[in-house]
Amino acid sequence: EVQLQASGGGLVQSGGSLRLSCAASGFTFDDYAIGWFRQAPGKEREGVSCIVHSDGTTYYSNSAKGRFTISSDNAKNTVYLQMNNLKPEDTAVYYCARCQVILIGSTADLRGVDGWGEGTQVTVSS
Repeated sequence: EVQLQASGGGLVQSGGSLRLSCAASGFTFDDYAIGWFRQAPGKEREGVSCIVHSDGTTYYSNSAKGRFTISSDNAKNTVYLQMNNLKPEDTAVYYCARCQVILIGSTADLRGVDGWGEGTQVTVSS
């Protein structure tokens, strides 16, 4: 069974940092792209970042570029999301899932495929 479990959320002040972890199991980690997604209250879920393990390419949403960094520890089957300079608008439940990246011109559309587990709450206070 494909499982991805996010952890590491919390309450942080604006400008602060958090590192989220995504522990994966039930599939060959290196064969898939894994990504982070978030859903704020009253909003649709959106892609934040994906990492393609086959070539190490990383993708970010416009809101994440320059502030968030995705990385992977293949030995631990874990993907991380380092979030710096957090803003109140980053407040959401963050999920990880296997990811599909659709390139449309210079824009990357990040789509979650499967493996959705319970998310982790990130709250940024102003």
